[in-house]
Amino acid sequence: MPVTPPSTPDRSAYLLAARGEPVPHTPVWFMRQAGRALPEYRAVREGITMLESCMRPDLVVEITLQPVRRYGVDAAIYYSDIVLPLKAAGFGVEIKPGVGPVVADPIRDAAGVATVRPVTPSDVSFTTESVQQLVTELGGTPLIGFAGAPFTVASYLVEGGPSKDFAKTKAMMHSNPDLWHALADRLADVAIAYLAVQVEAGASAIQLFDSWAGGLSRRDYERFVLPHSAKVFEALKEYGVPRVHFGVNTGELLGLMSAAGADVVGVDWRVPLDEAVRRVGPKPLQGNLDPALLFTGWETIEPEIDRILAEGKAAPGHIFNLGHGVPPNADPEVLHRVAQYVQTKSAHVPA
Repeated sequence: MPVTPPSTPDRSAYLLAARGEPVPHTPVWFMRQAGRALPEYRAVREGITMLESCMRPDLVVEITLQPVRRYGVDAAIYYSDIVLPLKAAGFGVEIKPGVGPVVADPIRDAAGVATVRPVTPSDVSFTTESVQQLVTELGGTPLIGFAGAPFTVASYLVEGGPSKDFAKTKAMMHSNPDLWHALADRLADVAIAYLAVQVEAGASAIQLFDSWAGGLSRRDYERFVLPHSAKVFEALKEYGVPRVHFGVNTGELLGLMSAAGADVVGVDWRVPLDEAVRRVGPKPLQGNLDPALLFTGWETIEPEIDRILAEGKAAPGHIFNLGHGVPPNADPEVLHRVAQYVQTKSAHVPA
């Protein structure tokens, strides 16, 4: 049975869970739900580049709403990309289909760092317009704003594109820490400005994606990454919205990612949620169905959902999600069934 959202986002299952309050059911949404697997997304974006689509309010609104309509999820995630604020501020970065962000002139020295300028609200006025429209359209369904964390964005800028080992990034960290911290500090300011625009326009929560932080040791994370992510979370604290932190393959870093200041910690599929509670502490968690299981039969998926819901009870709040983003070739009908099953299975009947 589809869930009817409340009249305002504040009493939504998503925000209640993010605050660790009692919920009518376990809320569910999917990272990368906006786009990718949906045929209606591919249709509306035909002939339009990724970053261009992120800068057109008509497309941003439509693409953000598509999964809410199709899946009946408990929250919308703003359709954007982690390099968008840099592009909007004039930095030379593009998204190459099948590859990801590609940088025209990788940053390797102080002159390169100086090209990363602060992002202003006027740079991303399309974001303000898009979020305001979405908040009106969504009604009681909360909108999650997001940005890329300093390390993950820096890894693209230093490497020049996606990397498996982050060799150039780690080399900069260790051989020229002052240069690294100068770059990461600027990128923290970019994330703060972009997230602030989204919250001030009406976003109900924010998520900081440090997708590639799992490539770091605990020592390197604590020394080179934690201070900059903490700066982002501290700057957003005044807005009073839930702040979510997520990375892939970050099981060994969960405690440190929590210490950075997140209110909710996202967990990928590698660590059970009850174990994640022991590493994170008493905070709400988000996660963590393995996206690969979407390609199995329902007889495999259902018991995995049951297990995750049971393990999630160890946390003060649980937001059901995948352990990473929706695969582009996932079946939308399976995602719809997952959302409905989570909501129905976890529903609490009033006494």
